[in-house]
Parts: sequence; structure tokens; C-alpha cells
Amino acid sequence: MSAQVVTMQDARTGAWSQALPAADLSSLFARQPVEKFAPGQSVFWEGDEAMHIFEVADGMLRALRLLSDGRRIIVGFLQAGDLLGVSLKERYLYTVEAVSPVELRRFPRRRFEDEVARHSNLQQQLFSRLRDEMTAAQDQAVLLSRRSAEAKLANFFLMMRRNENCKRTSVVDLPMTRLDIADYLGMTIETVSRTITKLANNGVIAIPERRSVTVLKMETLRSLADGDDSEHWLPSPMARAQHASASA
Repeated sequence: MSAQVVTMQDARTGAWSQALPAADLSSLFARQPVEKFAPGQSVFWEGDEAMHIFEVADGMLRALRLLSDGRRIIVGFLQAGDLLGVSLKERYLYTVEAVSPVELRRFPRRRFEDEVARHSNLQQQLFSRLRDEMTAAQDQAVLLSRRSAEAKLANFFLMMRRNENCKRTSVVDLPMTRLDIADYLGMTIETVSRTITKLANNGVIAIPERRSVTVLKMETLRSLADGDDSEHWLPSPMARAQHASASA
């Protein structure tokens, strides 16, 4: 079976050359130069002409929309391996900003569309990425529909744990701020902080540092994520006192 070949641009000379097989979408970005973005720096703004598709090489970004009254809604967080601007609209649908130090590779949108049109395997992979975007939007809708703050936070922690690195450990990295979490979950920052403290005080999670949590009771967290509002998971006053003493 003959290898499919794509045309890549040499980052130093600007020349085009046949280089890598179009095995997957990532191969389109593999020879593109890495661009670095500092925390808070925008990659593009909602409404900008969608001239490039970006692949996240490292770090985390937030995708957000600004309402007419100035309020901010975060519609998703993006990590290594994710694509930005893949919806293929003429203009970007949201603003994307770096949460942590970020490395990206960009690919011209028109050439991206041409490559995808020529290779059926790339079409299938692009469809999968678009389906993932729809799933992420549905996940957020489920999060926002949860009645309790505990259910929303539990779902969020489990969602952040889907990252392969987090699956191997009980530690969930949270590079974003608590305000970011609040704007994603449709909560106030005070409620987010209060609920995280409540989960920690009751032994469900520990907070070794501000930008991560350690899950101590995974089944309890899953139960909360499923909408268990009975609060039977709360330990007795004596157990809470023992936990507080052990944490001191």
C-alpha cells in the first residue's frame, strides 16, 4: 500500500517540499514551527477571520465567549493534542487564551481543507474531532444542569482526570484559576471555593496546592457526579474532627 504524501513548508526557507505521509491529522502539523504563548495571551479572538487551524503541542488554553453585558462564559478547556478552529467556519466562534505556558503549531486553513478533502482517512479523523467538540458541548450542558455545586465540581474533576497522565494517579491537575472554573460551571467563584473546601474538609479530596486536587474517595466523587444530593457521604462529626486533626 503506497504512502500518502503531503506537502510541507520548510520553516526556515519557506519552500514547499514533499515530506511526511498523511497518516493522521497531527502529521499535517509535525513540521510546522512551534509558537509559544504566555498565560493570558490570546491566540485569536471571537469573530477574527479563521485563517489557520492550530494544534496544541503543550499546555492548556480556555475557549470563551463574551456576552454583550461584559460577562464571560468559558465554553471549554483545550490540552495537548487538541485542535483549535477545527469547526471550519469563516470566522472563529470563540476567543482562545492561554491558561498556562502554551506551545502551538499552526497550519493554513485553506491548505488544511485541501488536504482533508484529498484523503479519506483525514476526513474520518476530522469528523471524529468535530464529534468530540459536540460531545464536549453536551458534557458542559450536563454540568450546568446539575442542581448542586458538589455535583458540578465532582463532574468537573472527573472530566479533567480524563487526561491520560491523570488517569495513572489520583492527582488532578487544575492549571486554570478558580474564576475560570466558576465561569465554566456557571457558578460564582465564592461558591467554587466554598465547595472545594467542603469536599476537602469531608475527606473526598485533598488540596496539596492551589492548582491541583488529590482524589481520596473516587467512588464518593463519582456518586456525587451522578447527582447524589443526599449528603450521606458526609462523615460524622467525630470523623471530621479526626480528619482535621490528621491534616493539621
